[in-house]
Amino acid sequence: MGCVLLTGIAGFIGSHLGESLVREGLSIRGVDAFTDTYAPRQKRENIATLSRSVMVELVTGDLARDDLRGLLDGVDAVVHLAGEPGVPASWGRAFPTYVERNVIATQRLLEAATAAGVNRFVYASSSSVYGPDDRPLVESMVPRPLSPYGASKLAAEVLVGAYAQQRGLSTVSLRYFSVFGPRQRPDMAPYRFIEALLDRRPLPVYGDGRQARDFTFVADVVAATSAALTASVPTGSVLNVARGEPVEVRDLIAILAEELDVEPRIEHRPPRAGEIPRTEGCAEAARNLLRWEPVTDLRAGLRRQVEWQLRRRLDAETLLPGAAVDALSYAAVPAPHAGAPGQPAAVEVVRVGGDEPLRGLR
Repeated sequence: MGCVLLTGIAGFIGSHLGESLVREGLSIRGVDAFTDTYAPRQKRENIATLSRSVMVELVTGDLARDDLRGLLDGVDAVVHLAGEPGVPASWGRAFPTYVERNVIATQRLLEAATAAGVNRFVYASSSSVYGPDDRPLVESMVPRPLSPYGASKLAAEVLVGAYAQQRGLSTVSLRYFSVFGPRQRPDMAPYRFIEALLDRRPLPVYGDGRQARDFTFVADVVAATSAALTASVPTGSVLNVARGEPVEVRDLIAILAEELDVEPRIEHRPPRAGEIPRTEGCAEAARNLLRWEPVTDLRAGLRRQVEWQLRRRLDAETLLPGAAVDALSYAAVPAPHAGAPGQPAAVEVVRVGGDEPLRGLR
């Protein structure tokens, strides 16, 4: 395989995946819109290492609105991670944004990928497509999303399947379960709990704390996604990516408090609409088809996330405003081709829009 188009490259999972693919010797064309869902500066920190590699072409653009002509020239495979995340924010007037960024962007990219004849299209779906169930969730269950976010991810997943069955595109959809680790989004529970503990603030818990999540470390998610690019799987496959060991929120807090040696103060709030009480993913299909196995347990992964957040806070205190930061790149890709000190990076990120085709500048 030669070039991989990676959308959402500056995000939490995308930046880790980009580094992994470069380590494997693959060239990447990475696309990101740097939306304000959370601070664009954090996203630029995420790709500080990638931006120095000559194996990477970075493109700034909007998949839902910009002209995609030329974006897939020379591309062998696509990993589509870009989208609008988050269950709580998806209700009400925000929903059109979820439709645009999760459904329309995916459909336009599927059209472009089909026209380009790429070998594989990997789509990042979500466990939010499932409904409430106390049993381990398997891919054959009828999806019953409880939130507009889950509905938008399911709609895009159905589109991926349609292009596989009717247009001959080789696709794999991966249903990620509660991904955590360094570079996690600030709205996600582990990140929020760590920050609150470090600040000695009360920890907001929605509900009684007995809701359980199947937390999966980001490096394990990256390994499954990378395997999906080349694994021999039936086209249109849908696979869970989960550790299969759900943990209650109150136990998650206890682990973090122990790691930080802080006594937690929990502030209970009403449950949020659309939140599933329990998720437990059965990943036997991914284990068999992708030859994949999660290897990082919850405590070890949380320790790495805590260290990253501590380092990031320290960097924020010591760096000049606007300075570039590598944000403690765990599993960071070596950059043997990076420019010499004081020299410009090999790739520039450029803003495009309207009818101008997406492009990058070397």
